[in-house]
Amino acid sequence: MTKKLSNYSNQFLPQVKPKDFTHEALAGLLKAYAKFLFGLDGMWYRRVREKIADEVLACDVQVWQDFVKFEVATIRRQLRIRGNDITALMKVLQLTPWFQLTESNIVIESNSRAILTVAYCATLDALENKSDRTEYESCTLVCQNIRKNIAHLLNPNIQAECLKSPPRKSRDDVCCQWEFSLEK
Repeated sequence: MTKKLSNYSNQFLPQVKPKDFTHEALAGLLKAYAKFLFGLDGMWYRRVREKIADEVLACDVQVWQDFVKFEVATIRRQLRIRGNDITALMKVLQLTPWFQLTESNIVIESNSRAILTVAYCATLDALENKSDRTEYESCTLVCQNIRKNIAHLLNPNIQAECLKSPPRKSRDDVCCQWEFSLEK
C-alpha cells in the first residue's frame, strides 16, 4: 500500500495494519484507545463498588499501582526513554494513556523540579457531570498514588506533591496541579 489511509470508510483490506494509516488517523486511534482504557476503568470501578463498596477504593488504588509498573516499563522500552531524572519522568507522563485525555502544561524548571498543571481531565469532567459527587476522594487518592508510583518507578528519590486537587470552585479552575522534585 503506497497511499496512507486517513480513515477506513472504503473497501475492506485483508492485510491492513496501523502502519497503513496517516499520522493523524493514528493519533485519533491512540486517543480512542486511551478512552477505551479509562472507560473500562470506570465500568470496573462501578461494578466492584456495587459488590464491595467499602473495599472499592483500595482495590482501585492497587490495580493502578500494578498497572503503572507495566505502563512505565512499556513506554520507556518502546520509545527508548533513558534516565531517571525529572525530564525522563515528564516524557513518560506525556505518553501515558491518561495524558492523552487531558489538556495539560508541563514546566520543567530544572532536572530536579517540574510542575504539571492539568486544565482539563476527562475523569474529573465525568465526575463533575454526575449528580452524586462523592467520588472526588477517589480521584485525588488514585491520581496521587499513580503520580507517586510513576515517579518512584523512575527514581525513588523523586517526590510527587499535589498542589491543587478537586473539587474545583468552578470549571474555570485547573483540575489539579502537581510538583515533582528530585531529592538529592
